[in-house]
Order: sequence, then structure tokens, then C-alpha cells
Amino acid sequence: MVKPVIAVILAGGEGERLSILSSVRAKPAVPFGGKYRIIDFTLSNCVNSEIDNVVVLTQYNPRSLNDHIGLGRPWDLDRNKGGVKLLQPYIRRGRVAEWYGGTADAVLQNINVIEHSAGDTVLLLAGDHIYKMDYQPFIAAHRRKRADVTIAVRRVPIAEASRMGVLALDEQDRVVEWQEKPKVPKSDLASMGVYVFSKRALIRWLQEGHRDFGANVIPAMLDGGARVFGYRFDGYWQDVGTIQSYWEANMALLDDTPELDLYDREWLIHTRSEERAPAKVGPTAQVHRSLISHGCVINGTVVNSVLSPGVRVDVGAVVRDSIVMFDTVIRSGAVVDRAILDKEVVVGQGAIVGDGPDFDTPNRAEPSRLNTGITVVGKQSVIPRGVRLGRNVKVGERVRSSDFGVRTVRSGGTVDRKPASRKAVADEEPPVRIFAAE
Repeated sequence: MVKPVIAVILAGGEGERLSILSSVRAKPAVPFGGKYRIIDFTLSNCVNSEIDNVVVLTQYNPRSLNDHIGLGRPWDLDRNKGGVKLLQPYIRRGRVAEWYGGTADAVLQNINVIEHSAGDTVLLLAGDHIYKMDYQPFIAAHRRKRADVTIAVRRVPIAEASRMGVLALDEQDRVVEWQEKPKVPKSDLASMGVYVFSKRALIRWLQEGHRDFGANVIPAMLDGGARVFGYRFDGYWQDVGTIQSYWEANMALLDDTPELDLYDREWLIHTRSEERAPAKVGPTAQVHRSLISHGCVINGTVVNSVLSPGVRVDVGAVVRDSIVMFDTVIRSGAVVDRAILDKEVVVGQGAIVGDGPDFDTPNRAEPSRLNTGITVVGKQSVIPRGVRLGRNVKVGERVRSSDFGVRTVRSGGTVDRKPASRKAVADEEPPVRIFAAE
């Protein structure tokens, strides 16, 4: 008989490197691949691996994530026994209210759920990665080696390794060295942020007071002689923690034979999806190498792009190399090029989002996040008719036409909402910022 496993998904991260996309929602709730959310992949991995006892730990801007998961019905997790539970930080008697101090602290504050779960094994998962993984061979390897913890690992480009935990394994795949987000990585073998713990070992090491798994718990276990092993994974996995990696992962779905096959009937990716009419491609439309979700109405040109449900592209409009999220409208004659548009954006007639050849001028407000030529428009913003936005431009959330004091925003510029009044300024409403505009 297979021993039961509890899966704990860490879904409370702020995901600040995704700029405006994660400012109003938790990173795991960011849309991906048209109709999905990032957390759908971890939840689907659980149910496809026959793990039906799932706890999701939320924290930062949890509303959209809570609304999306709900009772767990799309993943067959709406059950009286097991199923999915969403847990947030809470005030406990005799203690000052505080947010989670790290990944390990998040689990520690909910350790009673784990202690009272059936079975001897805890599957600890990141909720903000895109991957397909059968957890059962992973768990079997952990039990076979009688490990205290087993870490899923894979090769990554050395340039990306500094954002992850980097490790070395011996011939038996035991971890012999660990670096947490090193400036100069010694290896390209990185942790995926996916762990299997024995329940006993997890409870013991969390009670040491460590705040974070990668920075504290794993090094302490290695120093303390715990049995720490690696599990080599060579399937699809992507950390979409930056604007560039997020854009690239979406664009990779458009390959003739994408590494991430969303059409695999043997490993379905489940999601919460409202009923909409089928996508409609009109007589003036041209669509090339794109994902067009249900509810879209296309009368313009869409090339190499990913469109979420309900997007409208009017006659003469062009969408190229872009990600366009739910219910966005691109009016006639507008051009969207190498851009990410959040939900319910309106691009006015003849406007250009992503204009000109200047890909190298970073955004002045967020130079470390917007620096590869991708222009990002926040949720429910309106780009006025005829306005031109350059490369690496950021348009904040709910920006109105009246917030644009110029017709051209040069590459690297930012447009935010103007204060409504002097009182709004006193209340610290975000000011308008338009950099290098003409």
C-alpha cells in the first residue's frame, strides 16, 4: 500500500522581479500560456501524480490566488477528506501579528497541519515555476535512500545559477556542497525549489528556528549530518521569475514542437476557466504561429503571440511577439510589438506599444527588471489614440488617457497615474512619472 503524502505549496512570494505583473497579485496567480495561471502547473502535477492532500500557503496579495483556486474543483481537489486548503498568516494568542519571515518560517507557522496529516512524507513545492513532473518516482527515490530530505535538481545556464541554490553531488547523489544564490556559482547544478522531507526530519529542523529552506535549513542539515540527497530531473522546468524569462517561456510555447506540450492528453494542465464563446477569426484577420484562447475576436493581424481569453484585435491592428492578457482590446490601426499587456487594457486607435529600435535603454524606474526591450502595460490601463510608447516602457495600473501629457514616451520611460488632487498627494498616492518623453 502506498503511504499517503501531503503536498505543501509555497505560494506567498511577492515576485517583485515581474514588475507591474505581480504588483496586484501573487506571482503564482500571474497568467501564463493564455488561459492558465502559474500555480496551475504545480497543482496539476500533484493531481496527475495522484497526490490529493494539498496545502497552499499564501501571503502577498492573495485575493486573486484564492479566487482562482477556490474549493479546488478544476483539479478534483474539492474533497471532504484531503483536497486543497489555502492558509494565510494569522494572529496567534500571545504573539504579535507578523508575516512569514521566509519559506521555512511559513511552513513552521502551519506545522500543526503537517503534524496531523497522515503518512510520513511531506512534498514541499514552489508555486511559481512552470514545469511538468511526476512526483511519485521522486518520492520513491527519497524513501529508497532513507533520506531526511531529497532535493530535485537540474542543470541550468551558469548565468542563471546565481539566482538559485547551487550544489554538488557524490556518486550516490548525496549532497556534498551547497551554495545559496552565490555571486560566483561553482556549478550549474541547481535546486528546483522542490523537496521531499521525511515528516520527522522536517519538524525537527524547523524547530531549530530557521527562516528559509535554501539559506538556512539545508545548510544546517548538511552541517548536522542529516541524509541530504539530490534527485536529477531532466524534464521541462522554468523559473519565470523575470520579465524576460516569463516572456521567453510564453514564446517557447509557439515552437512547432515545444518542450512544454500543453496538448499532452496524458498530463493535462487543469485550470479554473469561465465559460466563453469559441474564438472567432474574422474575414480580415491574419493569424500566424500564435495561441488564441476562447472568447477572442480577431479581425486584425496576430503574429507569434499569446492571447488570453476575451482579447479583441480590431481591423488593421497588429500584435507581434507579445503576450496579451484577459479582455484586453486593441483598436484599429494600433500596433503592439514585443510587449506584455495585463488584463483589461485598452490600446487606442493608431497607438504603438513597443516603438523603434532602441532595445538597450533600460527603464529608468526599474532598470534591473525592464532592460531587454519588452514594454509592459499594467492592468486596466488605457493607451490613448495615437500615443507611441518606446521599448522598456512601463505603464502603471489603471492609467487613464488624461495621465499622458505627451504623445511619445521614449524608450525607458514610465507613465503612472496622476494624483487626483492635492489631498491625494498628501495621502501618498503614487505620482505621475514620465521619463525622457517628448
